[in-house]
Amino acid sequence: MNTTEVELAIEARWVIPVIPQGLVLENTSVMIDGEGHIHAILPTAEARATFHPARVIRLEHHALIPGLINLHTHAAMTLMRGMADDLPLMDWLQNHIWPAERAAVTPRFVRDGTLLASAEMLAGGTTCFNDMYFYPDAAAEAVTQAGIRAHLGMVVMDFPSAYATDADDYLLKGLEARDGWRGNPLISSSLAPHAPYTMSDRSFEQVMTYAEQLGLGIHTHLHETRAELEQSFTQYGVRPIRRMADLGILGPSLVAAHAVHLDDTERALLKEFGCHVAHCPTSNLKLGSGIANVSAMLERGINVGLGTDGAASNNRLDMFAEMHLAALLAKGAGEDAAVVPATKALEMATINGARALGLDDKIGTIESGKLADLVAVDMDSAICNPCFDPVSHLVYVAGREHVTHTWIAGELCYQEGIYAHVEPAELKEITTQWYPKLSPFRA
Repeated sequence: MNTTEVELAIEARWVIPVIPQGLVLENTSVMIDGEGHIHAILPTAEARATFHPARVIRLEHHALIPGLINLHTHAAMTLMRGMADDLPLMDWLQNHIWPAERAAVTPRFVRDGTLLASAEMLAGGTTCFNDMYFYPDAAAEAVTQAGIRAHLGMVVMDFPSAYATDADDYLLKGLEARDGWRGNPLISSSLAPHAPYTMSDRSFEQVMTYAEQLGLGIHTHLHETRAELEQSFTQYGVRPIRRMADLGILGPSLVAAHAVHLDDTERALLKEFGCHVAHCPTSNLKLGSGIANVSAMLERGINVGLGTDGAASNNRLDMFAEMHLAALLAKGAGEDAAVVPATKALEMATINGARALGLDDKIGTIESGKLADLVAVDMDSAICNPCFDPVSHLVYVAGREHVTHTWIAGELCYQEGIYAHVEPAELKEITTQWYPKLSPFRA
């Protein structure tokens, strides 16, 4: 009998494709071709008779899931983890984070911090992250080394920083950086105006012009705190979402991070314009920003993904923790145990993030033809047994410590504590180097 040659066969106890919702395939194999795409998904017994793989990985006690997508983070800020904890947002920013950035942020800082973050995310099953930070070309260097997938935001604001002087300068430098990574299969791009309170109308209009001309998405903080809403009303006479609608910023290419404080009219606007929300439950709680009404957004039909925010305000880049907390917060806030079930939380961490980034034709589910961005989660430990429902276990039981394998486009970038492209000694050296430089700014 003739067999078809493929590069890799992953034989798993369970394969959870995410779409169709709730589907769990038992004793199933995923066949991956030499280009890093999923060639076929079929019962393992049939796969063994039909295909001739160059390599086989057998995961007898594992769930194989799509790679998790971190829809909002500031990867380089991993170097500031725990530096100024237990402070409200504006105190945290104005008195600790921004001064530290003015003193310490350089291309090397961004490269090092992003590499540290990439290693943490790969080990925790995150295969793609949506970033917003300075020196995105340095972030691209780290992403390329680690082998992780990234959607790099070219940050824009009116205020000067160590990186740029004004909105025009931010845009120029960001677009120049984008020219350097165009064609890199691991990297896609967006424009990232920091927030309504750091952007003038003119600057937003410039961002919109470039986004339309270049076909780029927009990634911004929006309605994160009540103070942001009050400032906008005082300065512009409207809340930020209304202002952005009037400026033409709302649209299907917009990813709004946080969206904690929305009324029903604002949720209707986000739905009308096809905007996406990056829900960051841990960061919102830790900074005292509030609890987003996710169930109301989902009822409106708004696409909601999950993000960690930066490690300076979380303090983990842990998408398993975000799934768990997002599901529980929605239930508690709504006093309804049925809202955001495990299947929905997993969708928020995978396909919903892919949709928000315009990458849902490539990643976010386990489907033939898509890139093999995959994660194996070991369900054999005592705390994961018995396992009646592996999807439920992924959200309510398992954690990032149960991740054993992480593939990006079929390449095994992480396996049981070992990285394909990152040396632990390099990560240790990074933290040793930057700690004394950042210590003066800790709370």
